[in-house]
Amino acid sequence: MIKKRFILVSLALLAISASCSQGLPNKAKQILKNIYEPEFREMNYYITDFGGVADSVTDCRTIINETITKCSDEGGGRVILPEGTVFSKGSITLKSNVNLVIPKGCTLLFSENPMDYLPAEPTVWEGTELFNYSSLLRSYHCNNIAITGKGTINGNATNGFAKMRPQHSAQQDSLRQMGIDLVPVRERYFGAHSIMPPNMIEPYGCKNVLIEDVTIIDSPYWVIHPLYCDNVIVRNVTIDSHNKNNDGCDPEYTTNVLIEGCKFNTGDDAIAIKAGRDQDAWRIGQKTANIVIRNCNFSSRCNGLCIGSEMAAGVENIYMYNIHVGKCYSAIYFKSNLDRGGFIRNVWVNNIVIDTVRTAFIRFENNYHGGRGGNHPTKFSDFTIKNVKGGKSKECGFYAVGVEGVPITNVTLENIELMDCATAYTLVNAEHIRFKNVRINGKTLPETPQTTEITRLNTN
Repeated sequence: MIKKRFILVSLALLAISASCSQGLPNKAKQILKNIYEPEFREMNYYITDFGGVADSVTDCRTIINETITKCSDEGGGRVILPEGTVFSKGSITLKSNVNLVIPKGCTLLFSENPMDYLPAEPTVWEGTELFNYSSLLRSYHCNNIAITGKGTINGNATNGFAKMRPQHSAQQDSLRQMGIDLVPVRERYFGAHSIMPPNMIEPYGCKNVLIEDVTIIDSPYWVIHPLYCDNVIVRNVTIDSHNKNNDGCDPEYTTNVLIEGCKFNTGDDAIAIKAGRDQDAWRIGQKTANIVIRNCNFSSRCNGLCIGSEMAAGVENIYMYNIHVGKCYSAIYFKSNLDRGGFIRNVWVNNIVIDTVRTAFIRFENNYHGGRGGNHPTKFSDFTIKNVKGGKSKECGFYAVGVEGVPITNVTLENIELMDCATAYTLVNAEHIRFKNVRINGKTLPETPQTTEITRLNTN
């Protein structure tokens, strides 16, 4: 029955995909025109030619990395893994003009020992710069890179990184204080004693990135984390990973991104668009912008389509359409807190089908938990959300709570049908909110909704 419903929802989304695409705002059309696939030389490098094997136990890390280097140095091409299980005792580093191909029938299996991911590399962990464990698949300031093929990438984190518990730890607090105090990044070295797991796939400072067709399981932390990148495509990727903080895809300080045709089943947010944390992000000053997410199916332990909460350098020009969200915490969620500052603006959401949520179908929150006592509210403005159908919410249909003096502003909801909600809506410190054909619990709401009493939803 579940499989049948999934197929029917997918077909319904595809059936109206063309009409929704025709109705795209001009800005979104321009973004799509500016995003293009990297191109690679027609040259294949098989790791088996250099001694690589697929027996699940022989460490092929050095062979893979040396083959990637040879391919890049000679002008680029495809580095191809064999069928079977290819084991890597540590991280793999992509280089410019290389397409790493993981074909159908191949599993790239990473080691479970955190010590294999040292020495520490520069990265960003939950919005703060530091030196930490290397991500499993990484690239550093490269152009034209890809990870493709219909094989599987297994992070093997269950018995390793996933056992770490960084949340609310002294180490997490120490890193965040370093960001607030603007401690030089070279001094934020955590190395072998870190209890902060790395992200799984992290292109850092790269241009022209493609991740396509692969299946990803058992990630240490965030699964796909484009960081300081430009021109990124994540297409037809399946993620089935349920460890803590397993966000599906988190573009951060990144521009011109297309995420399409993906199926994410994750232990945290399916999509979480980021732009850094607090003073560290203000110092960096690189916003995340120009992102299109379309034709996807998402289900998550936490949230579906999310921006924040690490978004202090600002997020703008986000377009999300033709998406099915299954069970989750909140389905369409924009979150920040009083430490962040920055802005979230110009967001367009269209044609979303939602099954069941535990808190809210559509949620704006400017005082999300986790703050450190700051007084820097985020500016939320210019949101259009239309053609949304939702099944059941245990708490609220539409929730928008700003802070006094900095209201959430200019939000239009159009053609919204939310079937079964404990509370229709909560609206506090929000202005210029318009309901156009919004029905919650079978009742059409007035075009200009009234402010309500504040109600706090559960937080994950």
